[in-house]
Amino acid sequence: MTMALATITSKGQVTIPKKIRDSLKLRTGDKIEIVITDKMEAVIRPISKTVDELFCKLHKPEQKAFSVEEINNAIQNRMKSKYK
Repeated sequence: MTMALATITSKGQVTIPKKIRDSLKLRTGDKIEIVITDKMEAVIRPISKTVDELFCKLHKPEQKAFSVEEINNAIQNRMKSKYK
């Protein structure tokens, strides 16, 4: 188990110690979730999205899939009409 102490600033901010960030593989800009348990303990969990989780949100089975050629043609046509 990894443990570390942190201090709360007058603005209520806490810096997560490096060894905790390293253990959780946290990087700048990452999101964390803080959960308070029934025992009044705080659990910090990194919020991460897997490709599979994102796919489920973006996937629309009713939408037609486009080929690379169709996408390239659409981009080419858009660029031609935009920069005539």
